[in-house]
Amino acid sequence: MKILVIGSGRREHALVKSFKLSPLVSEIHVIPGSDGMAQEALCHPEISWKNFESIKHFCLQFNIDFVMIGPEDPLVAGLTDYLRQHGIHAVGPDIEAAQLEGSKITSKQFMIDAKISTAFSKVVQSIQDIKTHLPLFTPPYVLKADGLCAGKGVFICDTEAELINAAELLFEKKIFQKAGEKALLEQFTKGFEISLILLTNGSDYHILPLAQDHKRLMDNQKGPNTGGMGTVAPVELEPSVMKILIEQVVEPSISQIRKQQMTYRGLLFIGLMMTEEGPSVLEYNTRFGDPETQVLLPLIESDTADLFYHLAKGELKKIHYKKASAACVVKSALGYPDTPRTGDKITGLPIEDSATGWVIFSAVKKEDQQYFTNGGRVLSAVGVGANLSEALKEAYRIANQVSWSDCHQRSDIGAAQLKN
Repeated sequence: MKILVIGSGRREHALVKSFKLSPLVSEIHVIPGSDGMAQEALCHPEISWKNFESIKHFCLQFNIDFVMIGPEDPLVAGLTDYLRQHGIHAVGPDIEAAQLEGSKITSKQFMIDAKISTAFSKVVQSIQDIKTHLPLFTPPYVLKADGLCAGKGVFICDTEAELINAAELLFEKKIFQKAGEKALLEQFTKGFEISLILLTNGSDYHILPLAQDHKRLMDNQKGPNTGGMGTVAPVELEPSVMKILIEQVVEPSISQIRKQQMTYRGLLFIGLMMTEEGPSVLEYNTRFGDPETQVLLPLIESDTADLFYHLAKGELKKIHYKKASAACVVKSALGYPDTPRTGDKITGLPIEDSATGWVIFSAVKKEDQQYFTNGGRVLSAVGVGANLSEALKEAYRIANQVSWSDCHQRSDIGAAQLKN
């Protein structure tokens, strides 16, 4: 089997590592790939994911069996539709379904139509709009840019002044350009977050182990929102709670996908806030999460290459899981998430993979056998163990071996789960 992975981040590197374990796989190609995964896959930095025709020719030339699309941008741009039009199997939703992630406003209307519990919100496109609707909300306030912002388009504001400042960034300074022309002003929902990810062909589905991401930059949920500073899985919930999630969130989501006749052969990521009143949906993503991918794939006992090959064809195979826990600790550069510093020399690499731990790369550059930082969330350390305590111990052991000037990592990944 020959696989093409689209993307260049930790999610895609994790997929490469997982696919490498399959005896069915003979070649793994990545467009564009990265220096961090170049020793494990055939990377093609000369090809852009935006060049659909080049990707099509590549797939036909190299007899690619299926394409695994990692990031959200190609999905929202319609890459899966284009590939399927030319007879190429791909994992991912069609362009309509991808708008569940591509537009917060579209996503919110989908939830309302499906009668799924979600926070009260109003569409806004100016500071004046916010001031008009503000009496309907209580602090803290949430402002979500409508379009794709690489995980940085959500502002949690404790005061009205902070909210107006966030609105100025969106509507006047236009830091996210078109993605921030409209936004959702949303009521803050109190509780704890859970990442629920489905494999679905648009009709049937499998629920992967629940994971918990740690979004804020600093310990104890302080600092700005990020793309994720670490994850643990599985998160165990009472059977009665899982029953509620399935009946009130999962089934209505899949039912609405069927109702809107979306072509969906991929992953549906449901970001949940577990409140005292029950589950509330924060967002949908239409692909694997990052860093959730790093802890979910190691828990799958089944052959993931075979699993996703059949999913690309619209078929769901039964999944077998390991009796284990996994943890991921993200290390970031100084200045992340706003203006990360790059070019710092990384020490402690390479670290050999073991059965219980490894490094997942993203924002690195390799020159003369030396790694340098090349972005915000530079790399992840993954640990696997018989329980969460063992997994966290291994993840932090690896994370602490790698360093560069002013590097940052949270020290409380999984602490709440251990306590509970």
